[in-house]
Parts: sequence; C-alpha cells; structure tokens
Amino acid sequence: IGSKVASFRTILIVACLGVIIGATFSSGMMDIARNGLFNPEKFYFNEIMWIFVGVMVADILLLNVFNDLGLPTSTSVSIVFDLLGASLGMALYKLAQTDTGFAGLGEYINTAKALAIISGILISVVIAFAAGMLVQYLARLLFTFNYRKNYRRFGAVFGGVAITAIIYFMLVKGAKGASFMKPEYLEWLATYHVRILVMSFIGWTAALQLLMWIFKTNILKIIILVGTFALAMAFAGNDLLNFIGVPLAGLESFRTYISSGTGDTLLLMSSLKEPVSTPTVFLLAAGLIMAATLIFSRQARKVLKTTIHLSSQRTGEEQFDSTLVARALVRGSLNVSTFFDKIIPSRLTQAVNKRFAKLQDSSDDVAFDQVRAAVNLVVASILIASATSLKLPLSTTYVTFMVAMGSSLSDRAWDRESAVYRVTGVVTIISGWFITAFSALTFSCLVTLFLVWAEWIALVVCVAVVLFFMFKTLFLSEKEEREKEEKQKRENVLLRAKIGNPAKVFVNCNELVMAAIDTSMHLYNETVTEFLNGRRRVLGKMTDKVNELTEKCAQLKGTIYKVITNLQGDTVEASLYYVEVVNTLRDVSNSICFIHHPAYEYVDNNHFPFTDVQAKELTALSAEMTRYFQQALHILKSRKYEDRGAVAMQKDSLLETLSELQKKQLKRLKKKAVTTRNSVLYFKILTETQNLVLSVNGLVKSNYHFFMAVSG
Repeated sequence: IGSKVASFRTILIVACLGVIIGATFSSGMMDIARNGLFNPEKFYFNEIMWIFVGVMVADILLLNVFNDLGLPTSTSVSIVFDLLGASLGMALYKLAQTDTGFAGLGEYINTAKALAIISGILISVVIAFAAGMLVQYLARLLFTFNYRKNYRRFGAVFGGVAITAIIYFMLVKGAKGASFMKPEYLEWLATYHVRILVMSFIGWTAALQLLMWIFKTNILKIIILVGTFALAMAFAGNDLLNFIGVPLAGLESFRTYISSGTGDTLLLMSSLKEPVSTPTVFLLAAGLIMAATLIFSRQARKVLKTTIHLSSQRTGEEQFDSTLVARALVRGSLNVSTFFDKIIPSRLTQAVNKRFAKLQDSSDDVAFDQVRAAVNLVVASILIASATSLKLPLSTTYVTFMVAMGSSLSDRAWDRESAVYRVTGVVTIISGWFITAFSALTFSCLVTLFLVWAEWIALVVCVAVVLFFMFKTLFLSEKEEREKEEKQKRENVLLRAKIGNPAKVFVNCNELVMAAIDTSMHLYNETVTEFLNGRRRVLGKMTDKVNELTEKCAQLKGTIYKVITNLQGDTVEASLYYVEVVNTLRDVSNSICFIHHPAYEYVDNNHFPFTDVQAKELTALSAEMTRYFQQALHILKSRKYEDRGAVAMQKDSLLETLSELQKKQLKRLKKKAVTTRNSVLYFKILTETQNLVLSVNGLVKSNYHFFMAVSG
C-alpha cells in the first residue's frame, strides 16, 4: 500500500488469498496453546476451562485498546503472556489452598518452553531490524533510486532469488505444519528440495526476463504482489494460533471430558500433552474470518497508517513528537556517523552516496519506492515462515514493522529533518511490546482469579464486557472512523496529490480559510457566553471542537512544502502569500485555543465568577467580534476586496475598545475589586482577542494579495 503498486482492492484480494491458504499451514502451531506454557497434566478440566476463558476475555479487551489507539501491537505477545498469566493465576489459586505455599509454582508452568518462546519473540525483533537494514542497503546499492533504469539489468535475477527464497521457506520448510500434508509428500519434498529450488530460480528468472523484454512489464510489481501473498500466508501460518489456538484447546478438553463418561470435572488434562492434528475445515473457517477482517476493519487501516508514516520517504508533519530518548539516540548516531566518515576513504563514501542519491525530479506521491516495498515483503515473509517451520510463535506485527523500520533507516528515509520524530515513534511502539506483555500477564491473571473465585457470576460479567467491546468495535468505532475519513476528505482538499494549478490552490485555500474563520467566530462567541454562565460541561464538550480546529490548521501548515513544490509556473509571489495565509490561520486557531482552555480551566476549578461589569464588557466585546468576523467572511466569500478598508476600520475600533477594557481592569485591580486569578484570565482574554483581531485583518490582506498573484 505504501508503494501504491496496485489498487487497494487488488492488494486486499491478494492478501486475503494468502491468509486463507496460509491458515492451512498453521496446524503445527496449535500445540503451544495446549501445552507450550503450562503443564496441563497438573490441572483439572474445570481449571483448564477457566484458564482458557480468562485468556480469551483478557486478549479481546487488550487488543481492542491498542487498536483504538492505532498502535501496532503483537497478538503473539498478547496470547503468550495471556496464557502465562492465566495459568499462573490458576496455579497461585491452587497453591493457596495447600499447606506447601507457593514453592511448587514451577511444577505448573512449562518454564523452559515459555522462556524459549518469549526470548524467541524478543530476538526475532532484533533480527528483523538487522535483516531489513542489511538487505535494503544491498538492494539500494544495486538498484539506486533510479531503479526503473537499473532493474532491467538485474531485476529478473533479483526477482528469481526473492521468489525462490519465499518458495523455500513457505513450501519446503513450512509444509510440515500444513494440515493436509501426508508423510509421503513431506518425504518427497525433503528428497527433491534442491532440485525444486534450482528449477524455481531458473524458471522465475527466465519468466521475469521475458516479461520485461516482450511485454515491457514492471516486474517489481510482480515481486511485490508475490511478496504480499507470501507475507499474508506467513502471517496466517504463524498467527492463527493466536486466533483459534485457545478455543480449539478448550474444545479438545471438553471432548476429553465427555469421552471420559464420568461427569467428573476433577479430571486431569494429561491428554493435552499429546499432539493433535487440527481439522482443515477449522483452519479454513478461521482464515476466512481473518480475511474478512482485513477487508472490513477500519481499525486495521488505522494501525497500517502508523507503520507507513514512520517508514515514509517524505517529510512533513510528523505523527509523534520528539522525546529525550529519541534526541539522545539521534545525537549519538550522528557522532558515530562523523567518526566513520573520518576513517572511511572519501572516494568510497562519495561512491556510496552517489548510489543513495535521491531523484530530485521525482513526482511519485508514494511513501517509499518499489525496491523497498519488495525488500520489506520478502524479508518479513521469509523470517515469519522460517519461525513457523520451527513451531516458534513470532510477533508477526513486530517482525514486519521492524523490517520496515530497518529498511527505512538503511534507505536514509530518516534524515535530520525527521529522524528524531521517527525514532520517537519506533521507541513508542517497541515500548508497546513490553506494555502488552506486562498488561497481558497481569490482566489475564486477575481475570482468571476473578473467574475461579466468583465462577458463573464472573463469567456473566466478563461475557457482558466482551460483548460491549465487540459492539463498540463493530459499530461505534467503525462509524466514528468512517465519519472522520469522510470529513477529512471534504476538508483537507490541499492534501490531495499533484495540485498544480495556482488558481485551484487559491479556491481550495479560500474555502478552508472561510470555514476556519466561521468556526472561530462561533467558538469565540460560545466560549465567552458559556464561561460567563459558568457552564462547565458545555465548555468541556467544546474543547474537542477547539482542538479539532487547532489540529486542522496545523495539518494545513504541514502541506506548505507539498503544495508549493507542485505549483505550476513562476509562482514565487503566490507561494509567499499562500505561506502567509496558512501561518496567519494557524495564529487564529492558537488564539481561540489560548482563550478557551484557560476559561474552561477557570470554571472547572470553581474560581469566583466574573463581576457583572466584566460580564457586560465581554458580552459587548463578543458581539463586536462577531460583526468583525462576519465582515471578513463577507469579503472573502464575495471577493469584494475593495471593501477590505471596512475590516481595517473595525480592527482599529476593536483595538481601541480592547485598550479601554484593559485600563478599566487595571483600575479595578488597583482598587482590589477583583482577584488575581480574575485579572490574569481577563487580561489573557483581552490579549488573545487583540491577536485574533490582528490575525483576521492579516488574513484578509494576505488573501487579497494571494488572489491578485494567481489572477495575474
């Protein structure tokens, strides 16, 4: 999606096919849910069932929280630590009933396997970052950013190696976990795997070369789509454990209980130690549900945006702010880079830099190019498939994410303009790994203890909570995301790619300015009115609107570089006034914010209300400001810029009014007729209103000059 090699629909179809087919390769992973983290022979049937219920409740709630925040998290980490926490909770409950205390805790937990799984997940993240960085570095040295020219020489060989590697790890190594594989098939693959790989490399290399020669096909698109299929297949093969591993283990436990014929819930579950082949129909059904989630879930797209943004080659508005840790890491990296620059021969450095030189005239509106997209997909799918063949649950999310981050770093996507913000994002998301682990362990332990203590009452409560979150996710969250996307499409017209016509830019910009001024007018008037009436709740609800205005204007400011670089012709003067308009609009939103937030905080803290005299002064001021806003809107809408003198006169009148109000407040303060907090807020409102008056007048002037510049 980041490289836009195909339509969103095509990418989803390819990914869904990969997920459905890959689901049938995950049978071997299911043993982990049955006996990978605890010793089932130490638990009775009723205890095992409470463990599994606790795991599912905790997992659903935890993942919903991360999805709502738009942060990539690990379903593997979540399910592993949920299982560990739930079994730990049940073990603690059992030991509390005995005289031995908690000394025998190790008998219930499969410590060796648990440590192997957890360390494997952690190490895989490091390996993924290093592999993505190394492979991308070599690929960029080979292809450079002018890959459209260079891939004709090496593209077929690169594609042959990539697809052959995928086939080896997905088919040869991954076939052991397929539910439909018979022993004779596996033996045949083991015998002839070298021949298969050689034939695959020759066949794919020849086919890709012929496609380039005869049909002028962009074979990188083929490699990327094959990689998309492979990654989706690898994901399903490894992650299906997280989805149905626990329910299938619960179903198997129930079948064992029924087949015993005793009706005794105090039945030790030793049967879970035995390997069982999962029916293909269950795997396919689960794969279909996962595919449907890919298509319909807006939460999935929300998480996707975070990864693409952090690996983007473009600079502009950043999703994360800088932090002390990020600044220290970037500063340290610069020092290391400086050190190596001194010891590496300058000719070698220049040669490498030449290979990494970005194209200055590139008009592609993509997060990253097709070379990096291919590397991300191929490396991530190989790492995940190889782990699946070893029956190790990986954090597929974090492996894919860290491969993308490693390739971004190697590709010099994190320059000094964006590095500190991107590093903050990566650190934030990696921190989520540890937060997920700790939260899952603690929460599942508590949920299981609650279930085993209150039994059916706890079960009803947990199911009700889960149903509420499912309803929220399926209906409320989806509706909110849909409305937000539609609203953004209507409003952020300047974020559209390749806007080149200056006149069109002016029209779009003018619409946004009028909308922002209209919103500012209502927010100013409502803030003053509701503040004087002491309506705390109404002011609190208005905060979201104020923040939305501020965010919108900040986002508009982030488009300056993109809009100006795409303007056609000699548009230096128009660009200058466009920058003025956007910056002044940001000042307007800031003034509204700096008036509303202190006013709300004042009421929220239950300070003394303003006096009647102050209330009359602010009410009259608000009415005068409304007329001022309306006059500015009339000029912008009708484009009768010859009337802009009326706005200037109103500006002068308002400034005089504000000066008089400040003098009156000073007299009240000297007579000690008002409190200190009262004066601080009153002067704050007057000062920001003054800034607002100047900014609106500046908007009208800059808009006029912008109009004249684009009109010729």
